[in-house]
Amino acid sequence: MKYCSQCGKSVSKKIPEGDNRPRHVCDDCGTIHYLNPKIIAGCLPVHGDRVLLCRRAIEPRRGYWTLPAGFMENGESTEQAAARETLEEARAQVRIGDLYTVTSIIHLGQVQMLYLAELPQPEFGPGDESLEVALFREDEIPWDELAFQTIRNALRFYFEDRRRQHFPLRHIDLETRPGQYIDN
Repeated sequence: MKYCSQCGKSVSKKIPEGDNRPRHVCDDCGTIHYLNPKIIAGCLPVHGDRVLLCRRAIEPRRGYWTLPAGFMENGESTEQAAARETLEEARAQVRIGDLYTVTSIIHLGQVQMLYLAELPQPEFGPGDESLEVALFREDEIPWDELAFQTIRNALRFYFEDRRRQHFPLRHIDLETRPGQYIDN
């Protein structure tokens, strides 16, 4: 960040009084600009014994498979964002269930929240951000073609938990070294 969104003047990175970490602070008007993590909301849609996946039509990881998810918008809940993203990416109506995974993607300043979801009807199709959309049984999941570690984690947890019929909330922290690719 170079300029203040309040007055347009230059900003400097410094620790404001009463704070404990560097922030962008306007040199002229004193506005403190907080850069906080972005929330990604999505779901793990299930129809019978199959899971709905989308093949990405956009970068990053174009051509790889993922669960429907994306950035939360202002004015919506995380559940609404997960349902909206599923409709946009997979043209599918889902019933959002319990929160299932919360992943802090530390190196990107993102928090991903995935919900379990029921896909009542096997009606879906690719949206603008998907090349194709399909239902997969556990033994059909394209494990080597999954876009992100967070998706791989959620699917592994899901199939393990389904065998036990117990779906606890999972909290995961992903960290990486600069230049190492782990997630979106």
